[in-house]
Amino acid sequence: MKKYLLVAAALLAATPATARERWTPDEAKAWYAGQKWPLGANYINASSINQLEMWQEGTFNPTQIDRELGWAQAMGMTTMRVFLHDLLWQQDAAGFKKRIDTFLAIAARHGIKPLFVLFDSCWDPHPRLGPQHPPIPGVHNSGWVQGPGAEALNNPVEEPRLEAYVKGVVGAFAKDDRILGWDLWNEPDNPVGQYQDNVPAKIARVTRLLPRVYDWARSVDPVQPLTSGVWHDAHWDRLDGLDAIEKTQLTQSDVISFHDYSWPETFEARAKSLTGYGRPILCTEYMARGNGSTFDTILPIGKKMDIGMINWGFVNGKTQTDMPWDSWQRPYVLRPPTIWFHDILHGDGTPYRAREVEIIKALANAPRGQVPPLPE
Repeated sequence: MKKYLLVAAALLAATPATARERWTPDEAKAWYAGQKWPLGANYINASSINQLEMWQEGTFNPTQIDRELGWAQAMGMTTMRVFLHDLLWQQDAAGFKKRIDTFLAIAARHGIKPLFVLFDSCWDPHPRLGPQHPPIPGVHNSGWVQGPGAEALNNPVEEPRLEAYVKGVVGAFAKDDRILGWDLWNEPDNPVGQYQDNVPAKIARVTRLLPRVYDWARSVDPVQPLTSGVWHDAHWDRLDGLDAIEKTQLTQSDVISFHDYSWPETFEARAKSLTGYGRPILCTEYMARGNGSTFDTILPIGKKMDIGMINWGFVNGKTQTDMPWDSWQRPYVLRPPTIWFHDILHGDGTPYRAREVEIIKALANAPRGQVPPLPE
C-alpha cells in the first residue's frame, strides 16, 4: 500500500495548479464539430473473454486487433469503445501504457479514435489477473469482469491506487489526439443480480467515488472530453427526478452519453430528453436484435439527430454476446438463439447479416445529420 500512496503523491505533485473546468456547451460543440461522426462498436478482440485477457502481455494480440479494426474501417467506422481495467495498471503500469500506445497506433492507421472506459460495474465483481477461465457454454458475456472489483470498491484503503490509475492512464495520454474521449465509468450502479452483489453498499460507494473520478481525470488536464453514460429508464430532462449518480453523470460530463436497447420510438424519446443540456450526445450502447434495437431502425435516428452511435459487439468470439441476456438463466447449449443478440461479424470477418453492414456503410458515408436512401 505504501507504494500506491507514493505514486498517488507523485501524481498529485504533477497535477496542474489549476485543473481544467468542465467544458462549456460551446466548447463541447466546437470539439464535436471537429470530429468525424462517431460511429463504431464496443470492441474486444474475438480471442479475449474480457478486458484482462485483451490487455495482459501474454494474451495481447496486435495482429488480430489490426485485422479486426481493418474490417471496421471498411465499414466506415470512426471509433471503438474499449474497456481498460485498474488491475492492469497495478500489474504492470509501464507495460500497460505501452500496449495502449500500440493499440492507438493500430487504430490510427485505420482512422479509428477509441473511447476508453476506465471503470465498469457490470458482470463478475471478483476480477483476477492471470489466465482467464474459458467461456461458459451458451452464456452471454460469461467472463466479463467489473473494475474495480468488489474488494477494491469496498475498501477505502484502495482509493489511492484507483486515483493513481485514473491519473496515470489519462495523464499519459491527456494530449493524444488519437483518442476520442474518456468514458469514466460504465453503468456505475448496475446491480448485476446473478452475482449477488451487495447492491446497496455498492451503490453508496459508487455514489461517493464517481465525482472523485471526474475530479481525478480532469486534474490531469485532458484535451479529450469526459463522460459517463446514463442508462436507467428515466426522464433525463428533469434533474430533480434523478438519483445522485445520474446527476453526477449529467452535470459533470463534457459530452452527454447514454445507453438504450429499446424500440426505436423509445430510443428517440430518450435521446430527445437529453438535447436540453445543449451538449453533443453519444449513444455508447445500443443494438440488441431480440429487444427491437436494430441497425435498420435505430442507426438512422442517431444519424438524423447527429448523435454518435456505438453499438454493443463487433466480432463474435469468446464473449459470446450473440447469446441473449436470458442465457444466464437458460444457457443455449442445445441450439443457438433464433437470432444473434449482439455482434456484427463472424470470426472470419463475414457479416452475420450483409444488409446491416450495407446500412452502416451508407450512413457512414452520408453528410452529418442526413439519412440517405438505405439498401433494400
